[in-house]
Amino acid sequence: MRFFPVQRQFRGTREVVGHPRQWREAASEPFVRAVPLEDLELIEKIKEGQTEVYGKLVLKYQDRVFNACWRICGHLDDARDFTQEAFVKALENIDSFRAQSGFYTWIFRIAVNLTLSGRRKDAKRRMASLDQIADVSGTQAAELVPSTNDEDDDGPMDAAGRADARQAILSALNTIDEDQRAVIVLRDIEGMNYDEVGEILDIPAGTVRSRLHRGRMALRAAFLTENPAPRADLNE
Repeated sequence: MRFFPVQRQFRGTREVVGHPRQWREAASEPFVRAVPLEDLELIEKIKEGQTEVYGKLVLKYQDRVFNACWRICGHLDDARDFTQEAFVKALENIDSFRAQSGFYTWIFRIAVNLTLSGRRKDAKRRMASLDQIADVSGTQAAELVPSTNDEDDDGPMDAAGRADARQAILSALNTIDEDQRAVIVLRDIEGMNYDEVGEILDIPAGTVRSRLHRGRMALRAAFLTENPAPRADLNE
């Protein structure tokens, strides 16, 4: 899967907002929870008019933002558009950033809101088949496998079937409610804590927990509907 950079015009400065690298590569990178000093320094420079440094923030966070958009909307081209629109919108509103949370939390909030709004406006859009996209069975998909499995029951999730299960789970993810999907993507795939997810979605941590529980149950049900657990032969 190959991405090409797209030229964008930012306040008179020519910037390159590249498409994300393959999401599996981003999955191995640690997720930064503190507010990095480097980010704050870059934002201060941008506020002073040095918009050429904005590309550093884009390159740092675009992969994870793209991953979240893709998992929520289920459409590759839309995810690319939402990702770029989010970074453009963030730049246009950079003066409103107050560093009360990290830049990654702020950009995630913008991107997730854009994705959810876009999905609701175009609810009938045909989803791109994940079977047609290369390299989708990476570590992020693996993170969802435990969410669909009972603690004391391997069922369809035994070691031999995990590779196929990852693919099926990603397909099942597209069938559940978008609000529940967003929580699952941010919590189970991106590894954010409840407070971070709540801040991005503008909901209390308790609501995050309840949506996550319902979303995991819905995801498991959707998975098992298409991939029922094998039953023992009573005649044996």
